Amino acid sequence: MAVDIHPTAIVKAGAELGDGVAIGPFSIVGERVRVGDGTRIGSSVFIEGETTIGANCSIFHGAALGSVCQDLKYRGERTFVRIGDGNTIREYVTVNSAAGEGNSTVVGDGCLIMAYVHIAHNCEIGSSVIIANAVNLAGHVRVHDFASIGGVTPVHQFVRIGEYAFVGGGSRIPQDVPPFLKVAGNPARPSGLNSVGLRRRGFTVEQRLLLKKAYVIFYRSGLNVSQALERIAADLPPTDEIKRFVEFIRGSERGIIR
Repeated sequence: MAVDIHPTAIVKAGAELGDGVAIGPFSIVGERVRVGDGTRIGSSVFIEGETTIGANCSIFHGAALGSVCQDLKYRGERTFVRIGDGNTIREYVTVNSAAGEGNSTVVGDGCLIMAYVHIAHNCEIGSSVIIANAVNLAGHVRVHDFASIGGVTPVHQFVRIGEYAFVGGGSRIPQDVPPFLKVAGNPARPSGLNSVGLRRRGFTVEQRLLLKKAYVIFYRSGLNVSQALERIAADLPPTDEIKRFVEFIRGSERGIIR
């Protein structure tokens, strides 16, 4: 399939465009950018740096991808942005390049990144993630697969949001959000299992019941973190979901939303 480049767009020499790529009016694609087959780039989009975009993505008006990071430690080292396949990146989204030689800012596959979202340097976004309007992710944030973040939510640097977690809109997230849970508020508080999301993703009644028991032990038993994890290990079968819940909490460096 032929590449469709609007006459007012600028595609610099060296850029690599796959089959069927379309680039709208007044967009600029830098010389080290690679764009996969079938990706459609709207109007006034700016893509620069060592940025790779996968196949069949839709990038809307005014997005800026691959810009130099807003990190005062950055000294011009070679860094990357890597965006997977099938992503929808809406109006005025910004994705900054990483800091630190050879590092990447990463977005997985099949994500919906809504308007005005900022993804800062060294963030790692998994696959099938939904990030609603005007969410701001600070540097080094990691959002695991199938997580959802409601609009106008700032997330502190180095925070992790676990798989299948749901963060309510207008929250402030200064610490890690365990997988499978709902949190919301400022300050953020847990509000139970993300039951609707888990059911939609095919989790069985038995799986959800075990996760709810783990949630009750961790958040409602009055035990501290280490005691609660010991109780979960002693009282619940070591299913894959329970192990992922426990391992995420054990691996936390910033602490868990409590």
